[in-house]
Amino acid sequence: MLQANWDKSTWQSIKGKTALILLGIVLLSLFFPLFLSGVGLFLSLWVIVPAPTFWMLPLAVAAPEASPWLLGVNAIALILAILNLQEGGLDNFAVICSLLGLILSLLPLIQFPRVNARMAAQMQRDLGVEDWATITPDAPTPMRPQPFSLADAFRGIAIAKRCCFQQIAEVRIDRGIIFSQPDGVNLKLNVYRPLTVGKYPAIITIYGGAWQVGTPDNNETFNRYMANQGYSVIAIDYRHAPQYHFPAQLEDVQAALSYIQSHAHELEIDTERIALMGRSAGAQLAALAAYHLNTIPIRAVVNYYGPVDLKEGYHDLPFPDPLNIRAILRAFLAGTPDEVPELYREASPIGYIKSDLPPTLLVYAGRDHIIKAKFGRQLYEQLKAAGNCAVWLEIPWAEHAFDAVFNGVSNQLALYYTERFLAWALKSS
Repeated sequence: MLQANWDKSTWQSIKGKTALILLGIVLLSLFFPLFLSGVGLFLSLWVIVPAPTFWMLPLAVAAPEASPWLLGVNAIALILAILNLQEGGLDNFAVICSLLGLILSLLPLIQFPRVNARMAAQMQRDLGVEDWATITPDAPTPMRPQPFSLADAFRGIAIAKRCCFQQIAEVRIDRGIIFSQPDGVNLKLNVYRPLTVGKYPAIITIYGGAWQVGTPDNNETFNRYMANQGYSVIAIDYRHAPQYHFPAQLEDVQAALSYIQSHAHELEIDTERIALMGRSAGAQLAALAAYHLNTIPIRAVVNYYGPVDLKEGYHDLPFPDPLNIRAILRAFLAGTPDEVPELYREASPIGYIKSDLPPTLLVYAGRDHIIKAKFGRQLYEQLKAAGNCAVWLEIPWAEHAFDAVFNGVSNQLALYYTERFLAWALKSS
């Protein structure tokens, strides 16, 4: 009798759990298409909606770059919504959400061919190059064969060979090399080099972060990638605001360049083939160092969405302004343009334009709500007016720091042309 009761209670428990599972399946089948459609639309909206706050900025940055993924999500949601479609109700709403999400996620991909064609023409015109094959670098690793790969958007851009489902390191990395100690602060650099010991063209990279945050470990995927392409990549550090105001940061860049020059043999760099590259605040420092300092000869400058006219940037703000640009500039320069006008002039690369400057590649985001693309365009026009070689590339759907998504749509495009610009600028004499 006890056994019979136990069997009965067990059976009732099983029936109860089965009923709950079936209920869950029914609810999932009813509401999952709507849920997936809503998520797809919400994420896709950030392709066109600017971030109103700092915390939402990653969504606005990542959405255009992940548009192939969003396209897939929205397509799946649409199929499920259609299969679940009944007359009226939430199913119709799910279909509408999925269609809107699908359209939004397609926008960067629809624009891509036209933008790429324009960039190719711009590069070839400004560099005087008719055939990319004529600027193939000395490195044994070929450049990316095309400006966009859908496969790379999903699996990532390879920076190492794969063996037994594991990545094998393709570069040598030395971290934490102290190059200067101003005010007792240990300033360090990282070095990324090909596996074979040799003498390589160098890319000196300066990280962004509003002059307040960051380390030489930033942008490591790019640094490893370029080292695998046959460059010595040196990522340098600098002191941060607001504890240290400008020109401390530029002095630190100068100290790094001096160290690199005096240790060129150890770092395996060809001092006749050096490029400076920066992102955002780092691009401002790179441009100042190349246009104003005479520490070492610079063959090229790569400026990713860097501020170039700080006074105008203080007064002509993006909308919305998720980072509070005025607060950042005050922390960097210890005041407003009215309080320290000389520092705003000294910190603006656009004020150092003259002839015989290194060739400059300017890559800006058309939807940038940190540094307006028009300021980069002004720098390009003044460089050209002074007789310098400069290339202007604007990615209309991209937001500031788009290259944080290394395999994203915008970074694939920027990387394709950055590789070719550096190959052209740093080619052997």
